[in-house]
Amino acid sequence: MSVLKGRRAVITGGGTGIGLATAKRLAADGASTVLMGRNLERLEKAAAEIDGATAIQCDVTDQASVAAAFAKASAGGKIDILVNNAGIASGRPFHKLDYDEFRRIQNVNVDGVFHCTKAALRDLMGGDYGRVVNIASVAGLRGGPYISHYCASKHAVVGMTKALAAEWGQTKVTVNAVCPAYVETDMAENAINTIMSNTGRTREQAIAELAGMNPQKRLIQVEEVAECVAWLCHPNSFTVNGKAISLDGGAP
Repeated sequence: MSVLKGRRAVITGGGTGIGLATAKRLAADGASTVLMGRNLERLEKAAAEIDGATAIQCDVTDQASVAAAFAKASAGGKIDILVNNAGIASGRPFHKLDYDEFRRIQNVNVDGVFHCTKAALRDLMGGDYGRVVNIASVAGLRGGPYISHYCASKHAVVGMTKALAAEWGQTKVTVNAVCPAYVETDMAENAINTIMSNTGRTREQAIAELAGMNPQKRLIQVEEVAECVAWLCHPNSFTVNGKAISLDGGAP
């Protein structure tokens, strides 16, 4: 299928997990892909798995780094699609949460989305086609213990998504968020370790707790998230705008 043939997609956090799965999925639809992240060696290894993919080093928390990376990406062709996937998480009871840790999460998860969207804006608005997909989380739709700082960041991403969709409603650009529950990635592994550390539960019990938040009693796979992202990038999804799509197996 080549519904995205001729389109250029930038995926932040593209070296692993959801980002890499999304890059592969968009490439399968014909898009040329640019993988961005801090670890250039890992990015180049990932890009080698995708025909025509480009790896560009970028720290989404650093405005100068973002500007340079997107200028380089744009020099290879107009950016039509931006997937803001770069993100981090940690778990900590609120009474043990210090401001530095709170800011560290916001800097990547919120400021990163801001910087990258601003950097891609001229390209996105300069043609007949534009898609922004923000990888948020169910933590952007509801709360959870030990993740007040992460919830704050993902609620901000969902809010920014809805605001930009409203602001750009008369343009060719759509802005949506994908909000998965726990996905089987390194981030989920960190959550498992946090549960074990904070509660004394076994690894199996910790995994069961995460899976139990999904009525299907399972962790989501990166390919499932990528499939949703790809659909939002397709031409026939244009009417879908400003939505926060929950991928949680039907949780209330």
